[in-house]
Amino acid sequence: MIRLRLAPLLPALIGLACATPARAEDDADQAVALHGQATLVVQGVGGFATPYAGNNSLAPRQAKETLDLTAYLGLRPWHGAELWANGEIDQGFGLSDTLGVAGFPSAEAYKVGKARPYTRLQRLFLRQTVALGGAALRLDPAANQLGLATTANRLVITVGKFGVGDVFDTNRLAHDPRGDFLNWSVVDTGSFDYAADAWGYSYGAAAEWYQGDWTLRAGLFNLSKVPNGVALETGFGQNQLMAELEHRHRIGTGAGALRLTAFRNHGRFARLDEALAAAGAGVPDPTSVRRPMDRAGLAFNAEQDVTATLALFIRAGASDGAIETYDFTDIDRSLALGGVLAGKGWGRAADSVGLAVVSNAISATRQRFLAAGGLGVLVGDGRLPHPGVERIVEAWYAWRPAPSASVTLDAQYVANPGYNRDRGPAKILALRLHAGF
Repeated sequence: MIRLRLAPLLPALIGLACATPARAEDDADQAVALHGQATLVVQGVGGFATPYAGNNSLAPRQAKETLDLTAYLGLRPWHGAELWANGEIDQGFGLSDTLGVAGFPSAEAYKVGKARPYTRLQRLFLRQTVALGGAALRLDPAANQLGLATTANRLVITVGKFGVGDVFDTNRLAHDPRGDFLNWSVVDTGSFDYAADAWGYSYGAAAEWYQGDWTLRAGLFNLSKVPNGVALETGFGQNQLMAELEHRHRIGTGAGALRLTAFRNHGRFARLDEALAAAGAGVPDPTSVRRPMDRAGLAFNAEQDVTATLALFIRAGASDGAIETYDFTDIDRSLALGGVLAGKGWGRAADSVGLAVVSNAISATRQRFLAAGGLGVLVGDGRLPHPGVERIVEAWYAWRPAPSASVTLDAQYVANPGYNRDRGPAKILALRLHAGF
């Protein structure tokens, strides 16, 4: 049942859309800024084949909503430095309490859902930018970015509480569930098991070195105290190390970028074959065989302008499928292809349409673990006699009545949800309202 009516939210969304954005003076670095956003997603799934179900199964014929309102407060304590705090009000649930599909259909749905609104401090971080020369560069003001005059070659250091995805595995076409795609395995590389609490944030540090067309990034972040946990480590005893290399280029007049990300998670994990052996004929429980070990993976993503209105992207990745997933979702191999088309061709230059196709897969060991009744981060139907690849198609149209407001219709088709050929296909529709300043 949808718990929140849309009508009371419309004045707030319209007010955000009409608010005056924070601006920087042309000849001075921005000293302080306040931004805000509100996003409402109503998502529903119709009926589909479900001969059996487990604790982590997607249920048919349901509708859920999520709402988040965020305030972004930034100030400049000294030259080149930015201190940002993001307070947020959240409410709502993902479909089946954000369970049942590894490539979950709404990245606006957290792993923790609540019927009543609650507040959280999602980000609190300090960023220092050091100019290293090269062409003059002006960083325009935006949420979590103060307007700054710097140089193309620069060093950027970020420390505090923020999202791994704020710095790593970014993609301007597919990385913002408030403005483009909704599916987890499109907005992030599905196999990228990035450090995060149940809301997608962690404590850590990242360094970025921009030099010409290249950027080299490195980071260290806390994992959760236990796999898929709510609370984060605080002393980096269980941690994620990562490095990323980015190259920006132009093909003709079209801008593009390539990114390769490597990660290593160190913590108390379970090898899935050991969990199966310990369970014998019973249901495997990874908690009984967890011990310190590493889990590694690679992620690749690229974006490319093809014409003045069409841009394409790709995401691909793989991680160690012999070990349980720690913080993101149950995907060992992922491939996503898609594009975004601006509406200039049909007289709606501010509107856009997006399309993506996704293939998510797991290792044979993880298939046996799920077949024996084991539960993953998001999936687990109690059995898996006929495993398959999870295939997803997502399409959306965004109508933008104002520069800072959008109304999006989103449709997704999920074949073999939870890697189970006995269940599905699931057909999912969503309405997203977003406004910000």
